[in-house]
Amino acid sequence: MEINIQKSKLKNHQTVQITGSKSESNRLLLIQALYPQISIDNLSNSDDSEVMQKALRSEDELIDIHHAGTAMRFLTAYFSIQKGRETIITGSQRMKERPIKILVDALIALGADITYLENEGVPPLKIKGKELTKNKVTLEANVSSQYISALMLIASKLENGLELTLEGKITSVPYINMTLSLLNSIGIETSFIDQTITVKPSVSVLIPQILTVESDWSSASYFYSVIALSEVGTEITIASYKQKSLQGDSVLAEIYKSFGVSTLFKDEAITLQKTDKVNSTTIIDLDLKNAPDIAQTIAVSAFGLGLECNMIGLHTLKIKETDRLVALKTELEKLGTEVIITDKSLHLKASNSINSHIKIPTYNDHRMAMAFAPLGLKVPITIEDADVVSKSYPQFWEDFKSIGFNISK
Repeated sequence: MEINIQKSKLKNHQTVQITGSKSESNRLLLIQALYPQISIDNLSNSDDSEVMQKALRSEDELIDIHHAGTAMRFLTAYFSIQKGRETIITGSQRMKERPIKILVDALIALGADITYLENEGVPPLKIKGKELTKNKVTLEANVSSQYISALMLIASKLENGLELTLEGKITSVPYINMTLSLLNSIGIETSFIDQTITVKPSVSVLIPQILTVESDWSSASYFYSVIALSEVGTEITIASYKQKSLQGDSVLAEIYKSFGVSTLFKDEAITLQKTDKVNSTTIIDLDLKNAPDIAQTIAVSAFGLGLECNMIGLHTLKIKETDRLVALKTELEKLGTEVIITDKSLHLKASNSINSHIKIPTYNDHRMAMAFAPLGLKVPITIEDADVVSKSYPQFWEDFKSIGFNISK
């Protein structure tokens, strides 16, 4: 599906309800599979969470998780402890290129039985579930936090729990802390001291409880971008959000002050308001090692305002749904600016104009579609394969229409 966005004007004082965080939902779904007495409220309606639910309910030998990277990592750990069950887990062609060796090596070190069916280091995998009795493993600290969380999520079901040592500088700490907090919320004992994460084995029956997922901060980023590109005085309210969030992307509230956007927390909702016009000499300098998923949104916001932008800490973007650094450079340069990238950084030069009627391919990446959409406030723009947004935010286009975007298929 191709979406055309004519130059649009935002309706003021609109309210949008965003469903639960994909990151929290997928962690809680795996916890619920291990502890069925847990109930979940405000679950994400994303494709990734749907895939996760379907896989956890399935009794089939073959599990296909399509493009869902989080599901691939979490389920690899989950199926490795399903004693007596044999599972083949696979995904899309892109998924068969995304690395998983670090996680597989760690699980094998704990005693898991996992083999590669096609190419070394990438899916598909054949997993023979068994009881894992070893409890100590070491990982490089700068790897994807999903590898670390995958191990933590199954740790309480291991006979001796888990002692996970991280070597080097730790990245994506908020996602690690999110996993720890969710485990703590159901009564599992954990610690994170210096470079070592410890998860104790579960020794008692957990009390039945309902856990409510906070709405997704990554999805909120597109509304921050919209307000940043709007006139002073424009505001929008999005729900449901907490001031003390488990999600690393909640750093948006601080980052977007540099774009003239204020955030007001009230009654589990946030109101975003454009309070200041941004000086064209402003330079955006950010280290996003703890929140890399919002890099695309920030780059587009800076470009739309004609600002220079420097971002580091982006090393994980090369192994996402696409190489996001290359994709950003390609599409932003079509729109009329110059972008310099390395394997972990992006430098966007300030530009005074935006080329109109540009077609943006999405590279099978939901965040490419959503990050570029706010430019429709500045120029007509086309988003190709726009239904890719369903991976994390299925009602994205409907919500953008509701706040004033002039969208046609």
